[in-house]
Amino acid sequence: MTTLISDVLTQLAFALFENKGVFAVLLGSGLSRAAEIPTGWEITLDLIRRVALAQGTVEQPDWAKWYHETTGQEPNYSTLLEELAGSPDERRAILHRYIEPTEEDREEGRKVPTAAHRAIAELVQRGYIRVIVTTNFDRLLESALREIGVEPTIVASIDALLGVEPIAHSGCYVLKLHGDYKDARILNTDAELNAYPAEYDRQLDQIFDEYGLIVCGWSGEWDHALRAAFLRAPNRRYPVYWVARGKLRTNAQDLVSHRRARVISVADADTFFTSLLRRVEALEQTHRQNPLSIELLVNSAKRFLSRSEYRIQLDELFTEEVNRLLKELDAADFDPGKPFSQEDFGRRVRKYESITEPLARMVGVLGRWGDDSELPLVLDIINSLYRHSENIGGGTTSYLDIRSYPAVLIFAAYGLGLTRSERWRTLHGLFSAMIPRQYKEPTRIVDELFLQRWSGVSDKTYWNRIDGKNRHTPLSDRLLGIFTEWSKSFVGLSSDFELMFERFEVLGSLAYLEPNKPTELVAELEKGDYAWVPIGRAGWHSQNREKLLTEIRSEPVKAALTKAGFAQRNPAFVGLFISNFERMVESISWFGTPAFGQHQDRSQTHGYAATREAAMAAFAKSWRRE
Repeated sequence: MTTLISDVLTQLAFALFENKGVFAVLLGSGLSRAAEIPTGWEITLDLIRRVALAQGTVEQPDWAKWYHETTGQEPNYSTLLEELAGSPDERRAILHRYIEPTEEDREEGRKVPTAAHRAIAELVQRGYIRVIVTTNFDRLLESALREIGVEPTIVASIDALLGVEPIAHSGCYVLKLHGDYKDARILNTDAELNAYPAEYDRQLDQIFDEYGLIVCGWSGEWDHALRAAFLRAPNRRYPVYWVARGKLRTNAQDLVSHRRARVISVADADTFFTSLLRRVEALEQTHRQNPLSIELLVNSAKRFLSRSEYRIQLDELFTEEVNRLLKELDAADFDPGKPFSQEDFGRRVRKYESITEPLARMVGVLGRWGDDSELPLVLDIINSLYRHSENIGGGTTSYLDIRSYPAVLIFAAYGLGLTRSERWRTLHGLFSAMIPRQYKEPTRIVDELFLQRWSGVSDKTYWNRIDGKNRHTPLSDRLLGIFTEWSKSFVGLSSDFELMFERFEVLGSLAYLEPNKPTELVAELEKGDYAWVPIGRAGWHSQNREKLLTEIRSEPVKAALTKAGFAQRNPAFVGLFISNFERMVESISWFGTPAFGQHQDRSQTHGYAATREAAMAAFAKSWRRE
């Protein structure tokens, strides 16, 4: 009989997803092979070669065969190391050159974390894996974890084991059974690997008893003490998955049979772990609202919007969806009183996005095909979501700050729809609309929910760590990513959605600047300074920035924007905005220049002198006319 989930990889993905944190990973040297860190056998042959060449032997096509013919013995890693180095310090020094990357290695991508290391790190960050046991000396896994903001608990010696926090209290626990290559206490000879200290045995017994296991890159042939721990584990409450390239050898097959492990045949560790991660991500996506239900809501919004007699149904449709969203926002998953963790922060962001998606796509429809009469409805939705975010006054600051993320998503969805349809007057009305705040004076939406003005992105590190990438504008990039998909419901044919997205952000920056007096802006520019404004992707994306600033500098676009209320309805103010925007872009620390918000005089670089003078001359001429 054929089953839906007949392949073992899918079974493992379900097991990980449904049993978060109960699987440990056992990693051997095969995992690091893709990083061009040699296995023990490869090190053995290289040591034979180096010793033989030093003694005057000519290069051999098969050093293993040469060694056997010369000594009468098979090459043995342990024996060779003992002959070459009498102490652990000497053995550590020999291994160091095989593991530590040089500058050339780093430049060419050798001896650095592989796709498998990074996929494991992401599974750790999302909470699916918490315990890692490895026989490897290298630090590739630790590097991959730290790259995405996970600080692991590392146990590489008995001293570390005795002083470390318990496994149950650690977000990521890494047990390096054979030690660390920078520590002389590494275990790498047969004598050293024949038996572990009692403390290690107790730790392994606990892990093998209480956790499911994913074995990858370990042959099961050597490491006698590890084999013994594997064989004496009595409990099978969680399954074992053994990842293998090719046919398992006898000793490994014995271990598989003993633990009734499920074997997964793979091409390599990189393919396996990245595929596993993708399957887990797919399972995460199934927790979003049914895509067919979302499409039904979006299509209903389009139908009701198309005819004025359906206005009541349209209002009811949105009211029902807002009430559904507000109910979901009260779920325990969003309790801000819980202690902070990067994993939970990322989970909350993704959950906010998944439950807000239907309403955001519906609001985007209003922006694209509305007739301005829907602006009050959208503002009511944004205000309702924002008020809800303020209902809870206590808890972890980072969680409190992102409670208004659904309001940000709705604001962006409507703004993008308006930008697509070039409804500039309504877009300016959106930016300028007042939003009530608890215990504070009302403020403009652009002052509260736009880019860096939104409290939820006060520390962009947390947002960067969601996907492990170091982005200059993590909120903008995330919004671009999700709206690239969501906007298909309302953008239609668009030759360059990215440019349209950044156009929305630049116009938001313009609206933010409008309360400034033109004379004060001129004074700031005169002294080589600028007025701060929130800046999105166009700040560092120079190609689109040049297109957009050229666009709004053009007379037709400038006239359309000022007529709609932008730039104080003064074309000269547009020139001041452009000069101020360019000045600020040069001063932001995108690529190592002064920190965000720090100023420096760049009035004589990149054409600022000419641009500034032209802008101020245009302003003076306009001012005299008035």
